[in-house]
Amino acid sequence: MGLGPRPELADVARLAGRVLSLAVAAARAQDRPVQRALAAHLGAQAAGWPVATASWPAFDQVNVQAGLDAWLAGPGLRYELLGLTGVRHGPVDLADLTAAGLPRSPASVPGIGSVTAAVRPAGPGGISRACVTCGLYLVEQTGQRSAVLLHGPADDDPRDLVSVQVTAPDQAVAGQILDQIRTLATANNIYRGQVISFDADARRPAGGHVPEFVDRPQLDRVTVILPPGVLDGIERQVIGIARHSGQLSASGQHLRRGVLLHGPPGTGKTHAVRYLTGQLPDVTAIMLSGAALGSISEACAIARTLQPSIVVVEDVELACGPRGPQAPLHPSLLQLLSEMEAVAGDADVTFLLTTNRADLLEEVLAARPGLVDHTARLPLPDAAARRRLLRLYQGGLRISRASVSAVVTRTDGVNASFMRELLRRAAVYAADARAARAAPAVASGSTRARGSAGDQGAALRVSARHLNLALDELLDSRHDLTRVLLGSRPMRGADAIIRPVLPHLRPTR
Repeated sequence: MGLGPRPELADVARLAGRVLSLAVAAARAQDRPVQRALAAHLGAQAAGWPVATASWPAFDQVNVQAGLDAWLAGPGLRYELLGLTGVRHGPVDLADLTAAGLPRSPASVPGIGSVTAAVRPAGPGGISRACVTCGLYLVEQTGQRSAVLLHGPADDDPRDLVSVQVTAPDQAVAGQILDQIRTLATANNIYRGQVISFDADARRPAGGHVPEFVDRPQLDRVTVILPPGVLDGIERQVIGIARHSGQLSASGQHLRRGVLLHGPPGTGKTHAVRYLTGQLPDVTAIMLSGAALGSISEACAIARTLQPSIVVVEDVELACGPRGPQAPLHPSLLQLLSEMEAVAGDADVTFLLTTNRADLLEEVLAARPGLVDHTARLPLPDAAARRRLLRLYQGGLRISRASVSAVVTRTDGVNASFMRELLRRAAVYAADARAARAAPAVASGSTRARGSAGDQGAALRVSARHLNLALDELLDSRHDLTRVLLGSRPMRGADAIIRPVLPHLRPTR
């Protein structure tokens, strides 16, 4: 039997090159475990499959996880989750991972490791949820295979995005999967029906605020002390439209509304906002201050998605900046107005604004008619309101009716904070007097001493003298700054002269 042609030197070189190529290919395959896992699950044809992509802001990470988990729990669906390593801060492209060729940069090739998760707030009271930071889901449902890549911020940088990439045999299927995840993320949104606040944190970059859960206030209507009819009008516009939204919408009436509460500091604007928020238990409330308007876009996006909703912006004048005849509008104020205009008229969204300086906003809002359709001025409390404030803040203090009348007469021009502080200072004077009376009796060991000691936990009786002392102290010109910080105007001229406030009253024991 004849032998074949004898190998030549060139053949040896070709054979050595082929062996080297196979060794390199095998080594490279070992360095690409994610690609091998995808190929084993999807097949070699997956290199040509389309990839559908969607992204969300960082604060939606827990909502995206909830939507994805809900989809994965669907009937007839099985999946395997692979944790990806080496992609903590870099982008990950599912199209690159399914590609047949080598990646653009070997350094960008992810590996397979433990599934890592970040714990994110998911509700009030410390409720939290673990969110996968970078995971590859290999999915099979009714014989159809797909892959889903979830990549979210591992750190707390709110500027990062949450992305979901889906690859499937055709674009329609990939798009349907992504739409189902998006719909379920909205249906399971953790912010729905909650009160959340965007804090103005100086450590955060602009637009980088993360909402925090806030307990919904529960205030009694009698604690909102305003002139007759003022609260009624606010309630009709905010609460009334919310309660009758279905009938109004069916009758062709628009639902979006803007309400502006304005007046001097300390007149109850924030208190009224808290009361209204508590009266809408199923409404999503998003709270901001003028200093946090860098997050107005995120706040309005949540409000549009989770209707019915209310967006509260307190101290809007903080976003006005310096004003002059030719001064341009501050970017934050412009953004607020643009976001308000972008909300459709049939959206069940309330914008509730408060300000101490309505004069800074009047021209701006008048130039965009319809953004604010109800205003309410909350003035400094009149005599009747001051009397109600005294009764509200006295708590368990025992105060004579004549003393209350005299205090009301002398406190024209003060606000609720002043009245509350006045009663506390009078109570301290009353407590000091009780302690002084008890001290000699305790020293003598008399029966009266035992009675005096037992009085220490009893309600205090505030006399005319105690109220005199507290008022004289607060009205003293040396305490002008205290009154300003309480939100009341400083006394001038004759008002600054200290004199006995309740001279006609006999001190009570």
